[in-house]
Amino acid sequence: MLAAPRTPVRGPLPLLGPAFVTAIAYVDPGNFATNLSAGSVYGYLLVWVVVASNLMAMLIQYLSAKAGIATGRSLPALCRRHLPLPVVRGLWLQAELVAIATDLAEVVGGAIALDLLFGTPLVVGGAITAAVAFGMLALRSRGHRPFEAAITGMLAVILAGFVYNVVVGAPSASGVAAGLQPRFDGAGSVLLAAGMLGATVMPHAIYLHSGLTTDRYVATTDRQRRGLLRSQRVDVVTAMTIAGAMNLALLVIAATTLGGTGADTIEAAHDQLGRLEGHGTAVLFALSLLASGFAASSVGTLSGQVVMEGFLRRRVPLVVRRLSSLAPALAILAVGTDPTRALIASQVVLSFGIPFALVPLIMFTCRADVMGALVNRRATTAVAVAVAAVIIGLNVALVTLTVTR
Repeated sequence: MLAAPRTPVRGPLPLLGPAFVTAIAYVDPGNFATNLSAGSVYGYLLVWVVVASNLMAMLIQYLSAKAGIATGRSLPALCRRHLPLPVVRGLWLQAELVAIATDLAEVVGGAIALDLLFGTPLVVGGAITAAVAFGMLALRSRGHRPFEAAITGMLAVILAGFVYNVVVGAPSASGVAAGLQPRFDGAGSVLLAAGMLGATVMPHAIYLHSGLTTDRYVATTDRQRRGLLRSQRVDVVTAMTIAGAMNLALLVIAATTLGGTGADTIEAAHDQLGRLEGHGTAVLFALSLLASGFAASSVGTLSGQVVMEGFLRRRVPLVVRRLSSLAPALAILAVGTDPTRALIASQVVLSFGIPFALVPLIMFTCRADVMGALVNRRATTAVAVAVAAVIIGLNVALVTLTVTR
């Protein structure tokens, strides 16, 4: 991973920034695909899924940041230290598959956006997305802030596009309120809800957040660690709230503008937005997708570095890392696979990786010998276990229903 200087902590200094980097994973092109499908097919029915997923994400990312602050190690490094070597190797192999699936989603999303905006061939668009992501990662050589500022700027672009589309679409407040009631409408809505959750809680974001907090500042006392943890709560809540608002806005846009049109792909949604709301609305939608693909691709590659360094204690040049995860994505685009279908398939693969990141995270954060003074309270662990059970259960349902359909 590109080195960035660490700053000694003198008192409870703010630790703002890491959560905004990982928040990109929660508004990546996979979220575009699932939320657009949910809104266009079921209207406001699954608003509650977006809200519930975001609340779960807040807890999970907080625990990941907490593990990094308390131990000075990333989650993969903690696995390497405390688990048997065969288990560690198995976890690394599945994490590499998750990294490939992650890169597939981000690169395909960027390629779709470039095609919508400029008519760029998908393979060329995928290569451009990868190149821009690599350029963004190079900013880390200048310290944490330039990279975090670039990611936050991309988040701002996505947010601006969504806010404009929501205002133009004039959604139904009563419809949104009704969608907060947990309910389904047949097996299709259950499958889509599981997909939305799988696209929201990302295993690579869990690995990455713990890694970002380990090299952010140097904390040598429990008082300093607690101060950093307080700042990280603010960071997580703020970043995840913004990401949740974006996901909700995307579903609301689809429910308001695309409901009943049958536009259940990104390309069809872009076309319908242009017809119904004007060319400017469609352009902003595509720009939001482009920013999502660019930023999420760089974050995905960064998480891959954290995974390899933590599980194997090895570093590879960033170019090699980038090319190894990029090749499958470009190959899929080159053979002419439907890009939206490829996005959805990548989310199914990602769903397999959630338990392998989430279960060790909960195991370690509830152990006093690992976490020291920052060990979880019993209530926190109980809530985390319940969240894990829900996430794993829904993702098992997602995989089962997808395979048997």
